[in-house]
Amino acid sequence: MKHYDYLIVGAGLFGAVIAECMTAAGKSCLVVDRRNHIAGNAYSEEMEGIHIHRYGPHIFHTNDRKVWDYVNRFTSFNGFKLGTIANYKGEMYSLPFNMYTFNKMWGVVTPEEAAVKINTQRKAAGITDPINLEEQAISLVGTDVYEKLVKGYTEKQWGRPCKDLPAFIIKRLPVRLTYDNNYFNALYQGIPVNGYTHMVEHMLQGVEVRLGVDYLEHKTELNALAEKVVYTGPIDAYFDYRFGPLEYRLVRFETEVLDKPNFQGNAIVNYTDRETPYTRIVEHKWFTFGKAADGSDLPKTVISREYSSEWKPGDEPYYPVNDEKNQKLYEQYKTLAAQEPDIIFGGRLGEYRYYDMDQVIAAALAAAQTMV
Repeated sequence: MKHYDYLIVGAGLFGAVIAECMTAAGKSCLVVDRRNHIAGNAYSEEMEGIHIHRYGPHIFHTNDRKVWDYVNRFTSFNGFKLGTIANYKGEMYSLPFNMYTFNKMWGVVTPEEAAVKINTQRKAAGITDPINLEEQAISLVGTDVYEKLVKGYTEKQWGRPCKDLPAFIIKRLPVRLTYDNNYFNALYQGIPVNGYTHMVEHMLQGVEVRLGVDYLEHKTELNALAEKVVYTGPIDAYFDYRFGPLEYRLVRFETEVLDKPNFQGNAIVNYTDRETPYTRIVEHKWFTFGKAADGSDLPKTVISREYSSEWKPGDEPYYPVNDEKNQKLYEQYKTLAAQEPDIIFGGRLGEYRYYDMDQVIAAALAAAQTMV
């Protein structure tokens, strides 16, 4: 006798959206998560009156009106827009790459001057058809910007030479010949006023959730509880690494409270030189404009330094390494997954792909439509 229509493995965004949609459709759901909290890597917690993004900064941004309307059913957003700063050995540059960046780098003032500089450096490098990240970056922003603001940061982030990384990774970084510091070129942006955990709590209202449950250790008995399973964990772990583990990058955080109101004056500062061991420093209070929930000023601040390293089984996986080798390995696991008619694989880990939050939600909403 099955107790639930769906067992949902993972209380992150993909799992929470599926659970909300299925519950609204009259289906019974059980959500389990290995961790002791909901919301996955979007989890936020309060410290010194500040919402801390425990697993790194999450700024919601989308052009998808359907997704925007959906998330606004569960929370309101504060309108925060990200403007990152790059610190190269004490030189401060604007990110994303825009006219402020090019003015600081070369002294150019007009978009035409910047375009000429980039084209000149691209031609000097002899790049016509970029085949790796280094060539793609130089073709987009020129050699000077690549050497100072891309190379060191990227090689720390991925643990590989830029020449060994696929070109598409750098294509996610916006390049603009305008004086626009807004990192995300999206119609709808912001951070949940009460944090992501609060938003996911609202999604999961009326749904049974069991935390601290390792699905893979109790797969047989948990599967017996439900007609179908939605699995959002690592796809290779589900199949006990039959073909070997997929590769991820691991992120480690050093978080500390500082007895001062302002540490760096910006939510995110990237350290782009190779010698600085961390990739960036996040100052969480600026995601809410330096204010507490009641609008008052906050006398202290909280920062997190991020360190990137190689992942191994047992660590928390963050970024899939979507190079050719890993994509071929994933295709083998995807073939196995297709042979599991009662298991739906979804999300960043279940599909082994880099997902922005709005993309995860859109994918979950699309999957839910096929499940009703």
